[in-house]
Amino acid sequence: MAMSAGLQMRQSQSLVMTPQLMQSIRLLQFSHIELTRFIEQEVERNPLLELVNAESEHADAVPEVAPEVSLEQTAASEDATWAETSDSQAERMTSEIDARYENVFPDDHGTERVDQPEFLDNWKSMPGSEGGQAGEGCDLDDFAARAPTLRDHVAEQIAFAFAEPAEKLIATELADQLDAAGYMVGELAETVERLGAAPEQVDAVLARLQEFEPAGIFARSLSECLGLQLKRKDRLDPAMAALVDNLELLARRDFGALTRICGVDEEDLLEMMAEIRALDPKPGTRFETGSSELIVPDVSVRPASDGGWTVELNPDTLPSVLVNQTYFTTVSGKMQKNTAGQEFLSECLQTANWLARSLDQRARTIMKVATEIVRQQDAFLLHGVDHLRPLNLKAVAEAIGMHESTVSRVTSNKYMITPRGVFELKYFFTVSIASAQAGGDAHSAESVRHRIRVLVEQETPEAVLSDDDLVNMLKKSGVEIARRTVAKYREAMAIPSSVQRRREKRARARAAAV
Repeated sequence: MAMSAGLQMRQSQSLVMTPQLMQSIRLLQFSHIELTRFIEQEVERNPLLELVNAESEHADAVPEVAPEVSLEQTAASEDATWAETSDSQAERMTSEIDARYENVFPDDHGTERVDQPEFLDNWKSMPGSEGGQAGEGCDLDDFAARAPTLRDHVAEQIAFAFAEPAEKLIATELADQLDAAGYMVGELAETVERLGAAPEQVDAVLARLQEFEPAGIFARSLSECLGLQLKRKDRLDPAMAALVDNLELLARRDFGALTRICGVDEEDLLEMMAEIRALDPKPGTRFETGSSELIVPDVSVRPASDGGWTVELNPDTLPSVLVNQTYFTTVSGKMQKNTAGQEFLSECLQTANWLARSLDQRARTIMKVATEIVRQQDAFLLHGVDHLRPLNLKAVAEAIGMHESTVSRVTSNKYMITPRGVFELKYFFTVSIASAQAGGDAHSAESVRHRIRVLVEQETPEAVLSDDDLVNMLKKSGVEIARRTVAKYREAMAIPSSVQRRREKRARARAAAV
């Protein structure tokens, strides 16, 4: 058989992961905060993009005067510097944007301001003042002081508690070893070696630091933290000290061993346990540990007049951008001989159009997914967590005609506010547990966990439910579940075993009877 070279034409389709396609996929997964930061960066890089705020978005027309003025001033200078504005330009700007030119650009004074002092202009232009816009009050949070951190609180006490420079240096070094809960995470031996100080001196400084507020900081273990707080209350007697030293027995609810070790009866032991519960195991967490971001729901759900649900996107979480075509037309017309400038403008226009389309598509996708979730979980919104249906990504993806990965990205870091509270979209996707009845509806894992919690809360000291009892009761209510699954759910909710619960409930009952 002879071999020869030849040319053939073949048509095929393939998906190419372009940088813009990859960025579009990332936009779906962005939270509100991440999306806002990304758009602000794009607006800074791209002169054709304008960020639309809530007021201008609802207006009949969005003014494009400011970008146009910036365009003319930029294009008039070859070295990209601002050109000097003439009187006619100032008058045109004043008439178009209904503001004085020197108010918009305070560094370039077209005319002198002799009508009122500068500070009075600034005050009257503030929202909430008499000269400000009506209905826009000052946000007092903008003027609030930053909450003190644990490090700030300890540093203030060190400044007053230690006068010797050596002791103050040791105290500062030990303070640097505090974690967010207020515990010492470093080793004293390493501190002694690093500072070259005497071990007795470091121990003495640590003892004084453990007297700081809040009580319990600078402890090296949970037992020491609780002991410091009890000592501050003058409640660290020998019985309480023995209880604090045997917290592992307290966790196992081994009341018999604790009564022998502490030398008290069950009634006194229960009172001591109540005192332990009133203590703070993490005293440092009451201080500010960093910047916290408020959860802003992306979707709102409220009852409709026809008995259904109204699903709306939160406009505060949907930043919008506009493409300034006037800017592009003016600059491109004045840069016909500048090839590099034309390429830059074309690239900016392409990027701006892509971002506007991607944001619109992102909003539509979130709306589709949220609407389908509300349709699937209608019973939950009406009756509560007991009626939460099992749901997976595939069911939502097939209903709206999208891929599962797209639904997964949309539900990441997105929140929905409903009449029953604020939930992450992923909350509504739970594992399916089969029904004990033939042909019955499956149950959501979250609703089953809720039923287990309710059954345990309703049990009495004489009838504490074991895992097998919980399995039988759930089967009677139509839930087919294994014993190991019940044990797993119980442990995940930090519910003790039936033996531990029975021991604690009986001890409380005897103490109440006495």
